[in-house]
Amino acid sequence: MVLQYFRTSKSATPEAKASAAAPVVAFQGAGRAAWSARDNLTLTRVGFLNNPVAYRSVKLIAEAAAAVPVVVQDEERRFDVHPFLQLLRSPNPGQSGAALLESFYGHLLLNGDGFLEAAGEQFSGGPGELYVLRSDRMKAVPGSDGWPVAYQYHVGANKHTFDMQSERPPILHVKLFHPQDDHYGLSPLMAAASAMDVHNSASTWSKSLLDNAARPSGAIVYKGADGMGAMGPDQYARLVDEIESHHQGARNAGRPMLLEGGLDWKQMGFSPSDMEFQKTKEAAARDIALAFGVPPMILGLPGDNTYANYQEAHRAFYRLTILPLVTKTMAALSGWMPAFYGADFQVKVDEDNVPALASEREALWSRISAADFLSDEEKRHLLGLPRLQD
Repeated sequence: MVLQYFRTSKSATPEAKASAAAPVVAFQGAGRAAWSARDNLTLTRVGFLNNPVAYRSVKLIAEAAAAVPVVVQDEERRFDVHPFLQLLRSPNPGQSGAALLESFYGHLLLNGDGFLEAAGEQFSGGPGELYVLRSDRMKAVPGSDGWPVAYQYHVGANKHTFDMQSERPPILHVKLFHPQDDHYGLSPLMAAASAMDVHNSASTWSKSLLDNAARPSGAIVYKGADGMGAMGPDQYARLVDEIESHHQGARNAGRPMLLEGGLDWKQMGFSPSDMEFQKTKEAAARDIALAFGVPPMILGLPGDNTYANYQEAHRAFYRLTILPLVTKTMAALSGWMPAFYGADFQVKVDEDNVPALASEREALWSRISAADFLSDEEKRHLLGLPRLQD
Protein backbone atom coordinates (compact mmCIF):
# COMPACT_ATOMS: atom_id res chain seq x y z
CA MET A 1 0.00 0.00 0.00
CA VAL A 2 2.85 2.36 0.75
CA LEU A 3 4.49 1.76 -2.61
CA GLN A 4 1.20 2.31 -4.40
CA TYR A 5 0.72 5.59 -2.55
CA PHE A 6 4.07 6.98 -3.59
CA ARG A 7 3.62 5.91 -7.20
CA THR A 8 0.21 7.53 -7.41
CA SER A 9 1.52 10.75 -5.91
CA LYS A 10 4.50 10.95 -8.28
CA SER A 11 2.49 10.37 -11.42
CA ALA A 12 -0.10 12.94 -10.39
CA THR A 13 2.53 15.71 -10.08
CA PRO A 14 3.11 17.49 -13.46
CA GLU A 15 6.71 17.97 -14.57
CA ALA A 16 7.89 21.51 -15.37
CA LYS A 17 11.43 22.19 -16.54
CA ALA A 18 12.74 25.71 -16.70
CA SER A 19 16.09 27.44 -16.60
CA ALA A 20 16.69 29.96 -13.92
CA ALA A 21 18.87 31.96 -16.33
CA ALA A 22 16.30 32.05 -19.14
CA PRO A 23 15.02 35.57 -18.40
CA VAL A 24 18.53 37.04 -18.78
CA VAL A 25 19.72 35.20 -21.91
CA ALA A 26 20.44 37.57 -24.86
CA PHE A 27 20.12 36.02 -28.30
CA GLN A 28 22.53 37.44 -30.87
CA GLY A 29 22.47 36.80 -34.59
CA ALA A 30 26.23 36.52 -35.11
CA GLY A 31 26.62 33.35 -37.12
CA ARG A 32 28.89 32.26 -39.89
CA ALA A 33 29.62 34.60 -42.76
CA ALA A 34 27.48 34.00 -45.84
CA TRP A 35 29.61 34.03 -49.00
CA SER A 36 28.32 33.99 -52.55
CA ALA A 37 28.91 31.00 -54.82
CA ARG A 38 32.19 30.83 -56.71
CA ASP A 39 30.95 29.74 -60.15
CA ASN A 40 31.47 32.07 -63.12
CA LEU A 41 27.80 33.00 -63.56
CA THR A 42 27.38 34.00 -59.91
CA LEU A 43 30.68 35.89 -59.83
CA THR A 44 29.72 37.81 -62.97
CA ARG A 45 26.34 38.73 -61.48
CA VAL A 46 27.68 39.64 -58.02
CA GLY A 47 30.84 41.31 -59.31
CA PHE A 48 30.37 42.87 -62.72
CA LEU A 49 26.60 43.47 -62.64
CA ASN A 50 26.19 44.50 -58.98
CA ASN A 51 29.54 45.91 -57.88
CA PRO A 52 30.62 49.34 -59.20
CA VAL A 53 34.31 48.86 -58.39
CA ALA A 54 34.63 45.53 -60.25
CA TYR A 55 32.48 46.84 -63.12
CA ARG A 56 34.63 49.93 -63.56
CA SER A 57 37.84 47.92 -63.27
CA VAL A 58 36.80 45.49 -66.02
CA LYS A 59 35.54 48.29 -68.28
CA LEU A 60 38.66 50.36 -67.72
CA ILE A 61 41.03 47.50 -68.56
CA ALA A 62 39.00 46.19 -71.52
CA GLU A 63 38.56 49.59 -73.15
CA ALA A 64 42.17 50.63 -72.60
CA ALA A 65 43.51 47.30 -73.92
CA ALA A 66 41.26 47.43 -76.99
CA ALA A 67 42.57 50.92 -77.82
CA VAL A 68 46.26 49.93 -77.74
CA PRO A 69 47.67 50.20 -81.30
CA VAL A 70 49.26 47.11 -82.81
CA VAL A 71 51.48 46.50 -85.82
CA VAL A 72 52.19 43.51 -88.06
CA GLN A 73 55.80 42.86 -88.97
CA ASP A 74 58.30 40.13 -89.75
CA GLU A 75 62.07 40.12 -89.52
CA GLU A 76 62.41 42.09 -92.73
CA ARG A 77 59.81 44.85 -92.59
CA ARG A 78 56.83 46.36 -90.87
CA PHE A 79 53.66 46.16 -92.94
CA ASP A 80 51.66 49.29 -93.60
CA VAL A 81 49.00 47.18 -95.33
CA HIS A 82 48.28 43.59 -94.38
CA PRO A 83 45.21 41.34 -94.71
CA PHE A 84 45.18 40.67 -90.98
CA LEU A 85 45.19 44.40 -90.19
CA GLN A 86 42.16 44.78 -92.47
CA LEU A 87 40.49 41.85 -90.71
CA LEU A 88 41.25 43.36 -87.31
CA ARG A 89 39.73 46.70 -88.33
CA SER A 90 36.50 45.06 -89.53
CA PRO A 91 36.27 41.58 -88.01
CA ASN A 92 32.56 40.89 -88.67
CA PRO A 93 29.44 42.71 -89.87
CA GLY A 94 28.22 43.42 -86.34
CA GLN A 95 31.38 44.70 -84.65
CA SER A 96 34.34 46.98 -85.18
CA GLY A 97 37.82 45.93 -84.22
CA ALA A 98 37.72 47.89 -80.96
CA ALA A 99 34.35 46.38 -80.00
CA LEU A 100 35.60 42.86 -80.76
CA LEU A 101 38.74 43.26 -78.64
CA GLU A 102 36.84 44.93 -75.80
CA SER A 103 34.42 42.00 -75.70
CA PHE A 104 37.32 39.54 -75.81
CA TYR A 105 39.22 41.22 -72.97
CA GLY A 106 36.01 41.52 -70.96
CA HIS A 107 35.34 37.78 -71.13
CA LEU A 108 38.99 37.10 -70.35
CA LEU A 109 38.81 39.18 -67.17
CA LEU A 110 35.39 37.94 -66.05
CA ASN A 111 35.94 34.23 -66.67
CA GLY A 112 39.69 33.82 -66.98
CA ASP A 113 39.24 32.55 -70.57
CA GLY A 114 38.87 34.29 -73.91
CA PHE A 115 37.80 32.57 -77.15
CA LEU A 116 38.06 33.80 -80.74
CA GLU A 117 36.48 31.98 -83.68
CA ALA A 118 37.84 32.24 -87.24
CA ALA A 119 35.03 31.86 -89.77
CA GLY A 120 34.92 31.99 -93.57
CA GLU A 121 37.89 32.66 -95.83
CA GLN A 122 39.38 35.71 -97.51
CA PHE A 123 40.74 35.81 -101.02
CA SER A 124 44.20 35.95 -99.42
CA GLY A 125 43.59 32.67 -97.62
CA GLY A 126 43.02 34.12 -94.18
CA PRO A 127 39.76 33.95 -92.22
CA GLY A 128 36.94 36.10 -93.47
CA GLU A 129 35.53 36.98 -90.06
CA LEU A 130 36.42 36.87 -86.37
CA TYR A 131 33.93 36.36 -83.54
CA VAL A 132 34.19 36.37 -79.75
CA LEU A 133 32.51 33.36 -78.15
CA ARG A 134 31.12 33.48 -74.64
CA SER A 135 33.53 31.81 -72.26
CA ASP A 136 30.82 30.41 -69.99
CA ARG A 137 29.41 28.42 -72.94
CA MET A 138 32.68 26.85 -74.04
CA LYS A 139 33.84 23.46 -72.85
CA ALA A 140 37.21 21.87 -73.62
CA VAL A 141 37.25 18.25 -74.81
CA PRO A 142 40.63 16.78 -73.79
CA GLY A 143 42.27 13.99 -75.75
CA SER A 144 44.24 10.99 -74.56
CA ASP A 145 47.32 13.16 -73.95
CA GLY A 146 45.37 15.77 -71.97
CA TRP A 147 45.48 18.50 -74.61
CA PRO A 148 42.15 19.75 -75.98
CA VAL A 149 41.24 18.05 -79.25
CA ALA A 150 37.95 19.96 -79.58
CA TYR A 151 35.82 22.65 -78.03
CA GLN A 152 32.06 22.43 -77.54
CA TYR A 153 29.89 25.53 -77.58
CA HIS A 154 26.65 25.03 -75.64
CA VAL A 155 23.52 27.17 -76.04
CA GLY A 156 20.66 25.60 -74.14
CA ALA A 157 20.15 22.08 -75.45
CA ASN A 158 22.13 22.76 -78.62
CA LYS A 159 25.87 22.38 -78.99
CA HIS A 160 28.46 22.80 -81.72
CA THR A 161 31.85 21.06 -81.75
CA PHE A 162 34.99 22.75 -83.10
CA ASP A 163 37.68 20.33 -84.21
CA MET A 164 41.12 21.52 -83.06
CA GLN A 165 43.19 18.85 -84.85
CA SER A 166 43.12 20.47 -88.28
CA GLU A 167 45.98 22.49 -89.77
CA ARG A 168 43.96 25.64 -89.21
CA PRO A 169 42.35 25.43 -85.75
CA PRO A 170 39.12 27.46 -85.80
CA ILE A 171 39.36 28.49 -82.13
CA LEU A 172 41.95 30.57 -80.29
CA HIS A 173 41.85 30.04 -76.53
CA VAL A 174 43.68 32.57 -74.35
CA LYS A 175 43.57 31.91 -70.61
CA LEU A 176 44.90 33.54 -67.50
CA PHE A 177 47.24 31.57 -65.28
CA HIS A 178 45.54 29.01 -63.04
CA PRO A 179 47.83 26.79 -60.91
CA GLN A 180 45.17 24.12 -60.31
CA ASP A 181 43.46 23.78 -63.69
CA ASP A 182 44.92 22.45 -66.93
CA HIS A 183 42.22 23.71 -69.30
CA TYR A 184 40.72 26.89 -67.87
CA GLY A 185 42.10 30.14 -66.50
CA LEU A 186 41.59 31.88 -63.16
CA SER A 187 39.45 35.00 -63.22
CA PRO A 188 40.40 38.04 -61.11
CA LEU A 189 36.80 37.93 -59.89
CA MET A 190 37.62 34.69 -58.10
CA ALA A 191 40.48 36.30 -56.19
CA ALA A 192 38.34 39.35 -55.38
CA ALA A 193 35.19 37.38 -54.47
CA SER A 194 35.49 37.86 -50.70
CA ALA A 195 36.19 41.57 -51.06
CA MET A 196 33.19 41.94 -53.39
CA ASP A 197 30.93 40.23 -50.87
CA VAL A 198 32.14 42.58 -48.14
CA HIS A 199 31.70 45.62 -50.38
CA ASN A 200 28.21 44.59 -51.49
CA SER A 201 27.17 43.79 -47.92
CA ALA A 202 28.39 47.20 -46.77
CA SER A 203 26.32 48.85 -49.51
CA THR A 204 23.27 46.82 -48.50
CA TRP A 205 23.81 47.78 -44.85
CA SER A 206 24.09 51.45 -45.82
CA LYS A 207 20.89 51.26 -47.88
CA SER A 208 19.03 49.59 -45.01
CA LEU A 209 20.29 52.30 -42.70
CA LEU A 210 18.92 55.00 -45.01
CA ASP A 211 15.58 53.20 -45.21
CA ASN A 212 15.38 53.30 -41.43
CA ALA A 213 15.70 57.07 -40.99
CA ALA A 214 19.46 57.01 -41.67
CA ARG A 215 20.21 56.07 -38.04
CA PRO A 216 19.45 53.30 -35.57
CA SER A 217 16.21 54.79 -34.26
CA GLY A 218 16.27 53.22 -30.81
CA ALA A 219 14.12 50.86 -28.79
CA ILE A 220 10.48 51.05 -27.68
CA VAL A 221 10.10 49.47 -24.26
CA TYR A 222 6.65 48.38 -23.14
CA LYS A 223 5.70 48.59 -19.49
CA GLY A 224 2.24 47.34 -18.71
CA ALA A 225 0.12 48.70 -15.93
CA ASP A 226 0.29 45.39 -14.08
CA GLY A 227 4.07 45.23 -14.39
CA MET A 228 4.04 42.72 -17.23
CA GLY A 229 6.31 43.35 -20.22
CA ALA A 230 4.33 41.59 -22.96
CA MET A 231 1.92 43.22 -25.42
CA GLY A 232 -1.12 41.59 -26.86
CA PRO A 233 -1.03 40.40 -30.51
CA ASP A 234 -3.37 43.16 -31.68
CA GLN A 235 -1.40 45.85 -29.86
CA TYR A 236 1.90 44.60 -31.27
CA ALA A 237 0.59 44.38 -34.86
CA ARG A 238 -0.91 47.89 -34.64
CA LEU A 239 2.35 49.35 -33.31
CA VAL A 240 4.43 47.70 -36.05
CA ASP A 241 2.05 48.97 -38.77
CA GLU A 242 2.17 52.52 -37.44
CA ILE A 243 5.98 52.52 -37.26
CA GLU A 244 6.33 51.15 -40.81
CA SER A 245 3.83 53.60 -42.32
CA HIS A 246 4.66 56.77 -40.39
CA HIS A 247 8.21 56.54 -39.06
CA GLN A 248 10.38 54.50 -41.47
CA GLY A 249 12.09 55.61 -44.65
CA ALA A 250 14.04 58.66 -45.75
CA ARG A 251 10.89 60.80 -46.15
CA ASN A 252 10.05 60.29 -42.46
CA ALA A 253 13.54 61.05 -41.16
CA GLY A 254 13.36 63.20 -38.02
CA ARG A 255 9.59 62.90 -37.68
CA PRO A 256 8.55 62.93 -34.01
CA MET A 257 6.96 59.79 -32.59
CA LEU A 258 3.89 59.87 -30.38
CA LEU A 259 3.76 57.00 -27.90
CA GLU A 260 0.73 55.95 -25.94
CA GLY A 261 0.68 54.96 -22.30
CA GLY A 262 2.93 52.11 -21.33
CA LEU A 263 5.53 52.75 -24.09
CA ASP A 264 8.87 54.36 -23.33
CA TRP A 265 11.42 55.55 -25.93
CA LYS A 266 15.07 54.68 -25.42
CA GLN A 267 17.47 56.60 -27.67
CA MET A 268 20.25 54.52 -29.26
CA GLY A 269 23.40 55.62 -31.09
CA PHE A 270 26.20 54.18 -33.14
CA SER A 271 28.85 52.16 -31.38
CA PRO A 272 32.46 52.70 -32.47
CA SER A 273 32.42 49.31 -34.27
CA ASP A 274 29.32 50.34 -36.27
CA MET A 275 31.11 53.46 -37.45
CA GLU A 276 33.89 51.34 -39.02
CA PHE A 277 31.70 50.02 -41.82
CA GLN A 278 32.70 52.83 -44.19
CA LYS A 279 36.39 52.10 -43.68
CA THR A 280 35.68 48.42 -44.24
CA LYS A 281 33.92 49.25 -47.48
CA GLU A 282 36.82 51.40 -48.68
CA ALA A 283 39.33 48.66 -47.81
CA ALA A 284 37.25 46.10 -49.73
CA ALA A 285 37.12 48.43 -52.74
CA ARG A 286 40.91 48.73 -52.73
CA ASP A 287 41.23 44.93 -52.56
CA ILE A 288 38.99 44.58 -55.62
CA ALA A 289 41.06 47.11 -57.54
CA LEU A 290 44.23 45.32 -56.44
CA ALA A 291 42.97 41.99 -57.79
CA PHE A 292 42.41 43.54 -61.22
CA GLY A 293 45.65 45.51 -61.20
CA VAL A 294 44.01 48.94 -61.32
CA PRO A 295 45.60 51.63 -59.10
CA PRO A 296 42.89 52.82 -56.67
CA MET A 297 43.84 56.40 -57.46
CA ILE A 298 42.54 55.94 -61.02
CA LEU A 299 39.19 54.72 -59.67
CA GLY A 300 38.97 57.67 -57.28
CA LEU A 301 39.13 55.52 -54.15
CA PRO A 302 40.17 57.43 -51.00
CA GLY A 303 43.04 56.52 -48.75
CA ASP A 304 45.53 55.41 -51.42
CA ASN A 305 48.90 57.16 -51.56
CA THR A 306 50.91 54.56 -53.46
CA TYR A 307 51.68 56.93 -56.32
CA ALA A 308 52.69 60.57 -56.02
CA ASN A 309 50.25 61.77 -58.68
CA TYR A 310 47.67 60.60 -61.19
CA GLN A 311 50.16 60.57 -64.06
CA GLU A 312 52.41 58.06 -62.31
CA ALA A 313 49.43 55.87 -61.45
CA HIS A 314 48.25 56.01 -65.06
CA ARG A 315 51.67 55.04 -66.40
CA ALA A 316 51.95 52.18 -63.90
CA PHE A 317 48.48 51.00 -64.92
CA TYR A 318 49.56 50.70 -68.55
CA ARG A 319 52.99 49.27 -67.81
CA LEU A 320 51.90 46.66 -65.24
CA THR A 321 48.37 45.74 -66.36
CA ILE A 322 47.45 46.80 -69.90
CA LEU A 323 50.66 46.02 -71.79
CA PRO A 324 51.16 42.51 -70.32
CA LEU A 325 47.55 41.63 -71.17
CA VAL A 326 47.74 42.95 -74.75
CA THR A 327 51.20 41.44 -75.32
CA LYS A 328 49.92 38.04 -74.16
CA THR A 329 46.96 38.25 -76.55
CA MET A 330 49.01 39.45 -79.51
CA ALA A 331 51.53 36.63 -78.95
CA ALA A 332 48.65 34.14 -79.06
CA LEU A 333 47.38 35.72 -82.30
CA SER A 334 50.91 35.56 -83.74
CA GLY A 335 50.95 31.82 -83.16
CA TRP A 336 47.44 31.28 -84.53
CA MET A 337 47.02 33.53 -87.58
CA PRO A 338 50.10 32.70 -89.74
CA ALA A 339 48.71 29.20 -90.41
CA PHE A 340 45.79 30.80 -92.25
CA TYR A 341 47.94 33.08 -94.42
CA GLY A 342 50.80 30.67 -95.06
CA ALA A 343 53.41 33.28 -94.07
CA ASP A 344 55.19 33.93 -90.82
CA PHE A 345 54.56 37.29 -89.13
CA GLN A 346 54.13 38.76 -85.68
CA VAL A 347 51.46 40.99 -84.17
CA LYS A 348 53.11 43.36 -81.71
CA VAL A 349 52.16 46.33 -79.57
CA ASP A 350 53.14 49.67 -81.11
CA GLU A 351 54.50 51.17 -77.89
CA ASP A 352 55.66 54.34 -79.66
CA ASN A 353 52.01 55.33 -80.23
CA VAL A 354 50.70 54.64 -76.73
CA PRO A 355 50.14 58.10 -75.17
CA ALA A 356 50.61 56.86 -71.60
CA LEU A 357 54.14 55.67 -72.45
CA ALA A 358 55.24 58.72 -74.43
CA SER A 359 57.72 59.98 -71.82
CA GLU A 360 59.29 56.53 -71.35
CA ARG A 361 59.65 55.94 -75.09
CA GLU A 362 61.15 59.40 -75.60
CA ALA A 363 63.77 58.70 -72.95
CA LEU A 364 64.51 55.29 -74.51
CA TRP A 365 64.93 56.73 -78.01
CA SER A 366 67.21 59.49 -76.73
CA ARG A 367 69.35 57.05 -74.76
CA ILE A 368 69.73 54.58 -77.62
CA SER A 369 70.30 57.30 -80.25
CA ALA A 370 73.14 58.72 -78.14
CA ALA A 371 74.87 55.32 -77.90
CA ASP A 372 77.60 55.80 -80.55
CA PHE A 373 79.08 52.36 -79.92
CA LEU A 374 75.93 50.70 -81.35
CA SER A 375 75.30 50.20 -85.03
CA ASP A 376 72.05 51.27 -86.66
CA GLU A 377 70.98 47.63 -86.90
CA GLU A 378 71.57 47.10 -83.18
CA LYS A 379 69.66 50.26 -82.31
CA ARG A 380 66.67 49.14 -84.37
CA HIS A 381 66.73 45.76 -82.69
CA LEU A 382 66.70 47.34 -79.23
CA LEU A 383 63.75 49.50 -80.24
CA GLY A 384 61.80 46.48 -81.53
CA LEU A 385 62.00 47.56 -85.18
CA PRO A 386 62.60 45.20 -88.12
CA ARG A 387 65.91 45.14 -89.95
CA LEU A 388 66.77 47.71 -92.59
CA GLN A 389 66.23 46.47 -96.12
CA ASP A 390 69.22 46.42 -98.45
